[in-house]
Amino acid sequence: QVQLVESGGGLVQAGGSLRLSCAASGRTFTKSTMAWFRQAPGKEREFVGRITWSGGSTYYADSLKGRFTISRDNAKNTVYLQMNSLKPEDTAVYYCAARWVFGPQTASAYAYWGQGTQVTVSS
Repeated sequence: QVQLVESGGGLVQAGGSLRLSCAASGRTFTKSTMAWFRQAPGKEREFVGRITWSGGSTYYADSLKGRFTISRDNAKNTVYLQMNSLKPEDTAVYYCAARWVFGPQTASAYAYWGQGTQVTVSS
């Protein structure tokens, strides 16, 4: 049973930084792709970025390039989302997701999800 547990969310002022963590368990993640999505109130779940577990290849939503960085620690089975220069519009619930098949960077293409962690950016 795949389990993804996010942590690290909270309240931060605009311009600040946060690092989210996603602890993964229940399966070998070597050939997986791990992604971060976010969902603001009243909006659809939005792709943030993804990383391949084996090679560490990353890909980001164009609007977030340069501010957000995804990394992973294979020994800890953990994926991170470093968020810098945060803006009030970054306020959302952030989700970690995993898959083992190739597909588009859409929520429906990821089979496994964490419970989410709230990030609130105050102006």
